[in-house]
Amino acid sequence: MKSDIQIAQEATLQPIAEVAKKLGLTEDEISLYGKYKAKIDHKLAKREGKQGKLILVTAISPTPAGEGKTTISTGLADGLNALGKKTMLCLREPSLGPVFGIKGGAAGGGYAQVVPMEDINLHFTGDLHAIGAANNLLAAMVDNSVYQGNPHNIDPRRIVWKRCVDMNDRQLRFVTDGLGGKVNGVPREDGFDITVASEVMAIFCLATDLKDLKERLSRIVVAYTYDGQPVTAGQIGAAGAMTALLKDAFDPNLVQTLENNPAIIHGGPFANIAHGCNSVMATRLSLSLADYVVTEAGFGADLGAEKFLDIKCRKAGLSPNAVVIVATVRALKHHGGCPKDQLGVENLEYLTAGADNLRRHVENMRNFGLPVCVAINAFPTDTAAEHDCVKKICAELGVPCALAEVFAKGGQGGTELAKTVLDIMQDDTAVNFTYPDEMPLKEKVLSVAQKIYRAKDVTWSAPALKTLAEIEAMGYGNLPVCIAKTQYSFSDDAKLLAAPSDFTMTVRDVRLSAGAGFVVVIMGSIMTMPGLPKKPAAENIDVDENGKITGLF
Repeated sequence: MKSDIQIAQEATLQPIAEVAKKLGLTEDEISLYGKYKAKIDHKLAKREGKQGKLILVTAISPTPAGEGKTTISTGLADGLNALGKKTMLCLREPSLGPVFGIKGGAAGGGYAQVVPMEDINLHFTGDLHAIGAANNLLAAMVDNSVYQGNPHNIDPRRIVWKRCVDMNDRQLRFVTDGLGGKVNGVPREDGFDITVASEVMAIFCLATDLKDLKERLSRIVVAYTYDGQPVTAGQIGAAGAMTALLKDAFDPNLVQTLENNPAIIHGGPFANIAHGCNSVMATRLSLSLADYVVTEAGFGADLGAEKFLDIKCRKAGLSPNAVVIVATVRALKHHGGCPKDQLGVENLEYLTAGADNLRRHVENMRNFGLPVCVAINAFPTDTAAEHDCVKKICAELGVPCALAEVFAKGGQGGTELAKTVLDIMQDDTAVNFTYPDEMPLKEKVLSVAQKIYRAKDVTWSAPALKTLAEIEAMGYGNLPVCIAKTQYSFSDDAKLLAAPSDFTMTVRDVRLSAGAGFVVVIMGSIMTMPGLPKKPAAENIDVDENGKITGLF
């Protein structure tokens, strides 16, 4: 069986200028990055005209067995195009952290991939590097301001802006810098986040134009004065230069699927520690160019989809016309308690027990007021009896279900799902948000915990409560909340699988993202800088003397 990278490397790609022509784009509206990548002028997103319909792909809670949202998203887009529907795929950019860490590549799989796969998974068009540079420029300017006489009266103990790097590096979570004498800065405790969890990434993905981008960057709270007043990036004088670093990156990236259908990949915040969606700019641009847009939200629906709806849709005025929840037989059996070495063996008992996780996600999406269907992402080890079992469970829920064989068959394996999505699609939808803007922050967190996760209660650490009170006192109480927690469970305990309820969640920390326009609430043991596993995926990646990359998933 061929690996994902072998399939991608054997594909026949169209010149990206030809792909752009299918969308009605002229040479003046794109900037080529080699032969198979291009950037599209972001200003085209504001053109007047008919807007396409938006399809959100989300999933059950992830497991080591795999779910395949990107694979299904790609196969669904190809399937819709195979049915003659002008469809765009709209995805997040992969982070180097997971690529070299535990996941490997993140551009789909099998015969449902976006290409050029190696470029997309590695440096791509440099967007993530630009975001890291903008983030770290601000950090340097904050420390320089303190060193050069501290005109803003910043308390070095209360500098809250962290540096970032797009790599899993636990060694950088907590550092002490500015050592070595007076000329080397002011000694203080510091730390790094991974780039995709940074506020600059969130701002990049929520901004609607360059003016909005600069205004959001200027609102970033980087530190507090000795008397407790916030200091912003605008006061530091960094917003203009940060915008200059991000100007080219702000144009969405155009690539293609294995079947030469157009795909935009832009922005990449994690869903377990950030808001988990591609950029608003990419989504709006896609809706202006195609009749149907397939997009995804990271990890399970309790994380990515909740944030897509309660944050992105709330702020951008978007509403999906259909929602697809991806499930695999293997993952459902894992949620049912099946040992990892038995996931490929037929077992309807484990499958039925684990299906509670799927039920919960279906209920949640319905509570948002959106039409929902289920996609069974087919694996070779699945049996017909197991597929029938999932279909029966979905029938009992009254939710349409389709088998998707896109990994093995590409777009042709996605036509059943495509037809199902078209059947459930509604022309006009409105999101029933989990909480109103005016609700106090603490109640917003409890609302998500109880309505989405089915928790009994939320407890708060003393430092988190103190920070929460400060945030509300500064006038940020009307912002939505972005909860950072484990992706493996509805709870903040990764070991509680399937659909636990009546548990208590613990808020460890709270961070204000004033520029992004939300408050990050950190629960349990989740880290904003991941670490590498015992055997990183990087150990399997290599390149030969001809420049051919191997081992990238």
